[in-house]
Amino acid sequence: MTTNNAQRDSTLWPSTRNDEIEEAVKEAELCDDENVQGQQAPGFARVLSRRSAASSWIDPGPPPDGGTTAWIQVLCTHLTIFTTFGFFTSFGVYQTYYENTLGIAPSTISWIGSIQVFLLFGIGTFTGRATDAGLFRPVYIAGAVFQLVGIFTMAESTKLWHLFLSQAVCLGIANGLQFCPSMALVSTYFAKRRAFALGITALGSCTGGVVFPIIVQQCLPRFGFPWTIRIIGFIMLLLNIITIALFRTRLPPRKAGPLVDWESFKEAPYSLYCAAMFFSFWGLYFAFFYIGSYGRNVLGVSYQQSINLLLVQICMGFVFRLLPTYYADKVGSLNVLIPFVFVCSIMMFSWIGIKSVGTLYVFAVIYGSGSAVIQALWPAIISSMSRDQDLKKAGVRMGMAFTIVSFSSFTGPPLAGALIQAKNGDYTYANIWAGTSFLIGGLLLVATRFALVGWRWKIKV
Repeated sequence: MTTNNAQRDSTLWPSTRNDEIEEAVKEAELCDDENVQGQQAPGFARVLSRRSAASSWIDPGPPPDGGTTAWIQVLCTHLTIFTTFGFFTSFGVYQTYYENTLGIAPSTISWIGSIQVFLLFGIGTFTGRATDAGLFRPVYIAGAVFQLVGIFTMAESTKLWHLFLSQAVCLGIANGLQFCPSMALVSTYFAKRRAFALGITALGSCTGGVVFPIIVQQCLPRFGFPWTIRIIGFIMLLLNIITIALFRTRLPPRKAGPLVDWESFKEAPYSLYCAAMFFSFWGLYFAFFYIGSYGRNVLGVSYQQSINLLLVQICMGFVFRLLPTYYADKVGSLNVLIPFVFVCSIMMFSWIGIKSVGTLYVFAVIYGSGSAVIQALWPAIISSMSRDQDLKKAGVRMGMAFTIVSFSSFTGPPLAGALIQAKNGDYTYANIWAGTSFLIGGLLLVATRFALVGWRWKIKV
């Protein structure tokens, strides 16, 4: 059989990659030399069919890095993060409100938000693998159901255990079912522009983190808590209808494969990076939960001004979730991430000396900028921590990293609250703990970079 015939036959398998075809051609020609005429099938067809039978996953080709469908997925993920991470980011509004209306200790209330973010990240191992297996749509729709049940039962909540079941558990499960799969889906559409695309999706936590507090700020005094939350619920209903209609998966299902890819942890860059993100996220949400409480309880600002402090901190993400991610595709996402982790560490230590409202606003601006970069960039780096950057494992690798981060996000805010209580309302112990946590995370990121490229600082990573 000639090479031309082999190339003509190869059109029967249009999804097979060119390098596989060429390799099959060479192997087929070798087989043809050894064939006994009439006893075996043509060499090329036999080899390629054997290869096709051995593989249950077909490579659809490189990510398009743009196009209408790809950018629609970015929009849908932005809306998903708006209703999931955006609602969680605004938890500081509820932290302050619950303290004043329910009379419960801050660390106890913090468990509601921390369980919510724990489930958001923690379910990632399961939903990431389900995404790889082709179950994105049923998983995402299940998340929408949990979200709507959670938000509308939250509107009827009058006790702590009501809020625990609705806001912490039900909304947390919903977030976990929607957040990781949508992030994994977008990452399969982009390679060279992945950081920028994920930066746009991450802006959803800013838009949600601004819109939801404003709704609470404006509607709570007029309509009360139940109808304020119902208004938020109707917004979530509308956005879920839009995203379910427009989401499209790109990769074919990968039916086989473990729930956890333990081989990834044998690679030093991936393990170091997961450890770095654990420590970085351990202290990350402390300021989002407690900046309003600090302003109100320590500096004596009004409830409305405490919300404004949170809004300023969140609004910095509109610039710093987008601009650094744009340059990250040019100079390297890890190169951009490292300095901002150290900035957050410095700001946490600086918080100890804040004694005026104006200085607290400066803190909110700088810390809000640094934390926005961390939240925007860290998912984009996960895939580059693998040597082969295997797209068919994108969901499970991202899910594993999300699960690790979930434990630090889960324990961080309540630990900060306990440290504040131990110091009788003084935030010094909590500030030192959070600053040290960021410092360790930054040093581990430096170690991650060294494991990848050594001390060559000009290399794009």
